Amino acid sequence: MKATRKFRRPRVLIVGCGDVGMRCVPLFEPHAHVFALTSHAGRRAELRAAGVSPLVGDLDARRSLKRLAGLAPTVLHLAPPQKTGDDDRRTRALLATLSARGPRVLRAARGTVMPVARQRRVRAAWMESEAANIVPDGVRRAAGLRTPVRLVYASTTGVYGDCGGAWIDETRALQATNPRAKRRVSAERQLRRATARGAIAASIARIPGIYAGNRLPLARLDKRTPALIDAEDVYTNHIHADDLAAILVRMSTHGRPARVIHASDDTSLKMGEYFDVVADAFGLERAPRITRAAAGQQIEPTLLSFMRESRRLVNRRLKEELRVRLRYPSVEHFLREVRGGTGTGSVGEAKGRD
Repeated sequence: MKATRKFRRPRVLIVGCGDVGMRCVPLFEPHAHVFALTSHAGRRAELRAAGVSPLVGDLDARRSLKRLAGLAPTVLHLAPPQKTGDDDRRTRALLATLSARGPRVLRAARGTVMPVARQRRVRAAWMESEAANIVPDGVRRAAGLRTPVRLVYASTTGVYGDCGGAWIDETRALQATNPRAKRRVSAERQLRRATARGAIAASIARIPGIYAGNRLPLARLDKRTPALIDAEDVYTNHIHADDLAAILVRMSTHGRPARVIHASDDTSLKMGEYFDVVADAFGLERAPRITRAAAGQQIEPTLLSFMRESRRLVNRRLKEELRVRLRYPSVEHFLREVRGGTGTGSVGEAKGRD
């Protein structure tokens, strides 16, 4: 009986169910039946233990995704792009699968093909009402139109490139410079075009550096990896993994189609300052400071790439549109909790957002 009730719940599919995805699972339960796509068959037991129904498939092998078509009306797309090229082929494969769920042609009530002009008006009415979070049942019934899959995409603030430390909102022009960020721009554009076609209803979270008790730069501090001197340092942005999970789940019900949200807290710290506050909280020696010229010789290229971009994120939409109240409004709030002995998660190394 319990299993039967579970399968009657609304379905949610998480694509890329890593640390953040697993934090989303208890926020969906007990009101939803959560599925997760994994490319590692060995994770099935772990996912089942968390109450998730695992599906083995690979975004790099489109044929393995067939079971996803029509599976769930809500999708969290948390999977990163592949590691090469400027085009995100994984998002392209996922979109092709999810788009197959909806009808290719809108039909009128008596089964005749609806004129193109009418199709456009129906889609426009749906988009307008969806943006206002109103379910247009009358429009759908009259047009024989299914509700597109609601998808939340976890993008990165790296799509902006270097902003010289300026405060920016979601209207800032995209100027991705590194291949990782260019693939994210590709994914966003694919999702926005699919939303404009009515194939899906995608909202986009642009995510900065993710931290938590198990995602702090302690190993870096132990290794004495240098940071930049203050005069040459860059501003970074942060979000706690638990707050990020809550934001993504909120967007799955209240995110507007094609709308971008900064999933960022209120922290305004340079990178070196961030390392300093973490070191102080754990009684560690602060990172040594070096010039940018010296960093080019001492720091490996991937890590150095994060030291070339400086920006500060305005999160007004997060608070005013989604009405999200962050558990940890800043890194300092979390570290005070850690010092008090109530911080969540084990302590480990940081995992940044590309």
